[in-house]
Amino acid sequence: MTTSAPIFTEPAATAAALRGQGYALLRPQDVAALAGVPLADLNALIPSWDALELDNYLKDGGRYRRRRHSCFVQDGAQLTQTAHRAHWQPLEYNALHGGMHRLFEPMAAETVAQPAWQSLVASIGQLCSQARGEVGNGAATPWYVEAHQFRIDTTDGIGRPTPEGAHRDGVDFVAVILIARAQIKGGETRIFEADGPNGKRFTMTEPWTMLLLDDATVIHESTPIQPLAQHGHRDTLVLTWRAGGFQGQENSL
Repeated sequence: MTTSAPIFTEPAATAAALRGQGYALLRPQDVAALAGVPLADLNALIPSWDALELDNYLKDGGRYRRRRHSCFVQDGAQLTQTAHRAHWQPLEYNALHGGMHRLFEPMAAETVAQPAWQSLVASIGQLCSQARGEVGNGAATPWYVEAHQFRIDTTDGIGRPTPEGAHRDGVDFVAVILIARAQIKGGETRIFEADGPNGKRFTMTEPWTMLLLDDATVIHESTPIQPLAQHGHRDTLVLTWRAGGFQGQENSL
């Protein structure tokens, strides 16, 4: 595993990077350009992270994670929110919390109604289709999208962004977008080849930095955070795209 400052992907090479190395890392300004909105419009979404609800499903008994969760179906550039549903993963992908229907509070209606939200999610989904070689051939995959707003804080002295450890999510693509870091150390991002020895590690520090992953070829995790002052937190937006349906859809609530 190599340790270094983040090495960013040039926007025009993002789809090729996903196909070739399984991940791409985009600067905040490139994420805004991809979405086709000013960075200020993305920043207008940030206050919603102050209204997340406690995650009551943590098996380690922790109180360090708050979240909201909503689901969408993307068809081309069209993004449609579904009826609220539980989040489910098999044990194969989440040994700690898999096999549970976890029904979190939904994202706030005023958040998903903002044009910047729609533009952000739809543009990343179209990039995923491009990475699959589906753009322009009239056969783009409908994507089943799950959106997770996370706040990991230091209520317990230490916060764990990925308590399940290094993992895959059981989807096609994953976007991890940093929203904020406040009075913390740690929270290093780590990426591993799913079937190889190589890895990368770096720390995302600027809001709207985005790590985009091909979930079939890489495994990822974020290291625990510790406070630099009395209170600290790390906010992220995690988005997943999956073809064919939501995980556990046949048994969902």
